[in-house]
This record gives sequence, structure tokens and C-alpha cells, in this order.
Amino acid sequence: MDSQYPIGRFEKPAAITPDDRRRWIADIEALPRLLGAELARIGAQGLETPYRPGGWTGRLVVHHLADSHMNCFIRFRLGLTETKPVVKTYEEAAWALLADSQNLPVAPSLAILAGVHERWTVMLRSLGDAEFARSFVHPDLGELPLDVALALYSWHGRHHLAHLALIPSAV
Repeated sequence: MDSQYPIGRFEKPAAITPDDRRRWIADIEALPRLLGAELARIGAQGLETPYRPGGWTGRLVVHHLADSHMNCFIRFRLGLTETKPVVKTYEEAAWALLADSQNLPVAPSLAILAGVHERWTVMLRSLGDAEFARSFVHPDLGELPLDVALALYSWHGRHHLAHLALIPSAV
């Protein structure tokens, strides 16, 4: 198994159905709960343990998820309210070096994820085909229709849950 990409790399879907969207929205909705369960399994020691040699610790994974998903939630809102907005990137590796990512307990990031994902889920469930066809422009990835971004962030949450699953259990 590839510990860097334990569920494989993201693959842009060739076609997207309403059932795909419902499944991905369910992934967005479930992430905070599943993350909490995984963190309970790995315990405090797991927060300080990298999921692979050279990989992030459990703590950094949680803080990264909050950083990334806050950004994506805002990108969705921009895509829904502006015409093909160009979104800002951020240096995730540099953000991981900041004091809050390095030292802060994960509780604040779990609270961010719970709130963002609750709002995001409600918003996503209100969208129809026309809204999911709207897009934003990512400087590195190009134009991303919202339904493709949804697929990407469903994958992103599952990807990092799989990283945490590589950390040995606390018991």
C-alpha cells in the first residue's frame, strides 16, 4: 500500500450523477464524526506520531483539514456568488509550520470542521444542477466546476482519514 496515497490519488470523474453528489455530500457531512472516532482510537500519542516516515503527525493532519476545508467552503461560496472567481492558493506546508498548527490542541480545529461541515452540507444539499455547474478558477488546477470540487473534497477527507488510520492505536 502507498502510505502517501492510501486510497489512491484523486481522479477527476468523467461524469457526475446526482447519486455521486449525494454520496460526496454524505462524506462531507460525516467527516467530523469519523475524524473524532479516529482521534479517539489513536489517542494523545497518535497526535504526535507521523502516519508515515516524513509524513505529518496526527495533529498536523487535523489542523490541515481545518485549514483546507475552510478555504474550500469559501471557494464554494465565491463560485456560487461570482462568475468564475479566481481563488487564492495557500502554502499548506508553510501553514503546517505555524505555531498554532505545531502546538495547539486539535479541539479548535475539530470545532472549525464541525461548524464548516454543517454549514457546507446544508448549502450543498440546497444546490441543483445549474449551481453545481458553476465554477471557480484555481491558479494551479484551472477552472473547477463545483461538482468536481465536491468530488475532490470528498476524496480529501477520506484521504486524510486513511492517513490517520495508519497511526497505531493508543490501546
